[in-house]
Amino acid sequence: MTVTEEGPFGQTRPKILGHRWTRPAWTYNRQLVAAVSVLTFVLIVSVLAPWLAPSDPTVGDAASRYLSPGTDGHVLGTDEQGRDILSRLTWGGRATIVPTAIATSVAVAIGSSIGLLTGWSRSWVSGGVMRIVDILFAFPVVIVAFALAEVIGMGVWVVAASVVFAAAPYVTRIVYAETRRQRELEYVDAAIGLGASTSTILRTEVLPNVGATIIVYWTSLIGILIVLASSLSALGIGVQPPTPDWGRMVAEGAKVLISGSPFVAIVPGVAILVVGLAFNWLGDGLRDVLDPRWSPRR
Repeated sequence: MTVTEEGPFGQTRPKILGHRWTRPAWTYNRQLVAAVSVLTFVLIVSVLAPWLAPSDPTVGDAASRYLSPGTDGHVLGTDEQGRDILSRLTWGGRATIVPTAIATSVAVAIGSSIGLLTGWSRSWVSGGVMRIVDILFAFPVVIVAFALAEVIGMGVWVVAASVVFAAAPYVTRIVYAETRRQRELEYVDAAIGLGASTSTILRTEVLPNVGATIIVYWTSLIGILIVLASSLSALGIGVQPPTPDWGRMVAEGAKVLISGSPFVAIVPGVAILVVGLAFNWLGDGLRDVLDPRWSPRR
């Protein structure tokens, strides 16, 4: 029904109604909303760990070993040294998520830069660089991590370097292929015809169009690489005791997984699973929202 009003000369015209608030497009994507909610909660808990953790995550009590979840003072139980699992889980997010996210971001920055330059170039150097990238796919990440551990020692830096090594070739290949596709489109020809420099075209024309692909792949990679980083810590080459880390918590709990205390490994394992899935949901949701063909009400 159209609402009308009388004009200054007696004519009838449509009445201009006030602005109607509309929901942001991303809020229609339930997967994206769920991912943002989970990751926001985990981020807040990790940042506020010093105030939220009920006890010191590194101090144990031999008399309180393997207490079951729900025990007074230990909501999620205790581990083999009598340390509170909830406290270690709260602190462990810092050692698991933050280094992996930073290392993945570095890998995405390196891979995107190489992919843009090689994808734009038509020289033999571009092909040579991509052949080197292809060779990197042949190196198992775990073997590289052990080699790095021998060189620089155990610790979070080994995990970070391994994450960069694992992610950078994939990002390079994705951005390279997308850049080659974009450079053949009409808008690039128009920019070249107007006399724009290569750096200007890459920065203002190609990168904005490749950016959505980079963002989606970046967020999805974080979830995958959190599982990888946790696996490396579980093998003993990542974060070292007594620093809480979800991967090491799983490794320590695996020893009693079938002997009456499975919760020691299951609790951090579920945390890794949920956060990894949340980052994958975030990537899938961003892919839908950033796609111009996506309808927010679909």
